[in-house]
Amino acid sequence: MKKNVLALSVFLGSSLLGACSDTKEHAITPVEVKVVVVTMFEIGNDEGDAAGEFQTWKANQQLTQVYGFPHSHHDLYLNPETGVLGMVTGMGTNKSSSAIMALGLDPRFDLSKAYWLVAGISGFDPQDASIGSAAWAEWVVDGDLGHEIDAREIPEGWNNGYFPLFSSGPDPEKRPPDNGEVFHLNAGLTDWAFQLTRNTRLGDDPVVSEQRKAFTQYPNAQKPPFVLKGDTLSGMTFWHGELLNDWANRWVRYWSEGRGEFVSSAMEDTGTAQSLRYLTRAGKADEQRLMVLRTASNFTIPDPGVSAAENLINSGEHYSGLALAVDSAYRVGSVVVNEIVTHWEQYKNTVPGKP
Repeated sequence: MKKNVLALSVFLGSSLLGACSDTKEHAITPVEVKVVVVTMFEIGNDEGDAAGEFQTWKANQQLTQVYGFPHSHHDLYLNPETGVLGMVTGMGTNKSSSAIMALGLDPRFDLSKAYWLVAGISGFDPQDASIGSAAWAEWVVDGDLGHEIDAREIPEGWNNGYFPLFSSGPDPEKRPPDNGEVFHLNAGLTDWAFQLTRNTRLGDDPVVSEQRKAFTQYPNAQKPPFVLKGDTLSGMTFWHGELLNDWANRWVRYWSEGRGEFVSSAMEDTGTAQSLRYLTRAGKADEQRLMVLRTASNFTIPDPGVSAAENLINSGEHYSGLALAVDSAYRVGSVVVNEIVTHWEQYKNTVPGKP
């Protein structure tokens, strides 16, 4: 038995040495990536049918070179001339965090100077913007980490049954230690991206235009799509309704210590930010180069005169603003991507927006 184990060890050792030697002889220089466009889902195919978040980027940025990515959700696509890499993480913080980590550790790519642009649709608070609008986030807050009790068992005097870990009730005066509940992105870079794109002309849709007329109590919801700055809440649960919308505003305000403003409700961004933080520690990425752009495909509250349950059940995952939001994400995000790529020598070593 010992002889067999020894023989196996010698065989494996020699095989590994041979593999290492072969790898050194055929080492490939990693591809320098300038911008990673992070999308979260595609509806069907990557081209030729109804577009999800990725399809428009693939076509317009000419992402033609395919890199197999079997250890994650979706293959990677690169434009080898511009250095723009497109990915689809899959939906939810679990998939986004694993996909970003898998890419960050992939030896085929040099991501040490890469900018990361999250470009995805989301639900918007109608207090802040209209369907089709695009918001640059400075604060990314997690809506999953916490304590929760059933709403039917909320003690008298509590405004909700969801409260921070390591606290004794909703909205504690002293914020508990951060365990990944909040990420403050590079404020200078966020503002730079906003200033660069604030006057971008966005498309509109006659159906959406007619629907927004009903939101008479929300002036911003009645405007044509526009670009703004506003923060995002990430959570695996698809929530809906005025009471939860009020909670989201308080939650973002609480974790940002009053500096953030809830605008968009999405799923994946805290997972993306967390993985980039770890990859930065490992020297594989730079979390200061992360930008989050969310566009409105729907509102986080129901249409006037409709209950939250009716609105959520009847709409399902089909939103009249989906195509408009996908288009806005590309119109706004591509301005930033093209600026970085065109002036790469300027932005490679100097992050824009730094004082």
